[in-house]
Amino acid sequence: MRILTIVLILFPLFTVAAENTSAPIFDAAAAERFAKLALACVHKEYPNKISHVLNSDADVAPPRKLTPAFCGCYDWHSSVHGHWLLVRLVRTFPDAPFAATARDALKRSLTAENLKEEANYLRAKGRASFERPYGLSWLLQLCAELREWDDPQAREMSANLRPLEETAVERLKTWLPKLSHPVRIGEHDQTAFGLGLMLDYARTAGNEEFAKLVSDSAKKFFLADKNCPLAYEPSGEDFLSPSLGEADVMRRVLAQSEFAKWLKEFMPQIPTTANADWLPVAISPDPSDPKLAHLDGLNLSRAWMLEGILSALPSEDPRRPALQATAAAHRRAGLAAVTGEHYEGGHWLGSFAVYLTTRRGIEHAQSRN
Repeated sequence: MRILTIVLILFPLFTVAAENTSAPIFDAAAAERFAKLALACVHKEYPNKISHVLNSDADVAPPRKLTPAFCGCYDWHSSVHGHWLLVRLVRTFPDAPFAATARDALKRSLTAENLKEEANYLRAKGRASFERPYGLSWLLQLCAELREWDDPQAREMSANLRPLEETAVERLKTWLPKLSHPVRIGEHDQTAFGLGLMLDYARTAGNEEFAKLVSDSAKKFFLADKNCPLAYEPSGEDFLSPSLGEADVMRRVLAQSEFAKWLKEFMPQIPTTANADWLPVAISPDPSDPKLAHLDGLNLSRAWMLEGILSALPSEDPRRPALQATAAAHRRAGLAAVTGEHYEGGHWLGSFAVYLTTRRGIEHAQSRN
């Protein structure tokens, strides 16, 4: 009964016809729900799960001292994309009731002093792998969002972020050439998802060198792949699909005809009939468990990856009906789970919902083509 009630409440805000996933219904009222989730946690320091290398007793400190800009939302990467969520929603709905409060929260966090400390933390000894690639990729997404926003406050925050942004880019540029094999899992270390966010950032920033490195890395890792093991997904704690994540980054680096051919060989499981049975939605057995709640996020990320794949295929491609039906099913299931009832999901699912409903990863590729 609880699940049915949630679906009935959210369904009018987010219904998407199976034949038209390109036009989601997303309004300021829906955006306010997601903004409230981020506002409730970006400055909520505890509980906190830090990924912290101690070099000495001097490194023992609370999160607000270690990473003062991104010390809330349970962990560093969730704090980063919680701030991204606020920027994205204020850009999209500048006159919404939540906009002023969101601006104040961003102003409080993204100060020059706080971000200088963040850059110092990232550069410190023993932190070469800190939040790499997941958190650093989301950081670059935040930087890209601010770069695109024609707003005085955004320009100030973007300038404040520059030292941390440059440090993150250099960290990733050093790492990618050394990465001998892609990490093919459904959690934070997944290579494909990180590459997609990095590439969108690099194109926004006009960093052609970084964009080429990321694009070349994606092709090196994935271009020869065939017959993905989709039947083995999901794992019990996935919030990203290894197979769809790979397809979602490859549609960013291949021309339409090349991608359509590559996808046929890589994911032959996609049917040519309008059904979603080939990829059932995931069901979290316990949304209050911080790991098992990942499956709620998996539905959201699958939905945006499926929509991304759709955006890169020709209009006459026979696989479109199946992709549309499956994207719609995952969208409905994913958005129904974004309730904020449990902090284990509430501190991060809103960002995934906003990435999906505002088509963030799709607009970049479409503007490029």
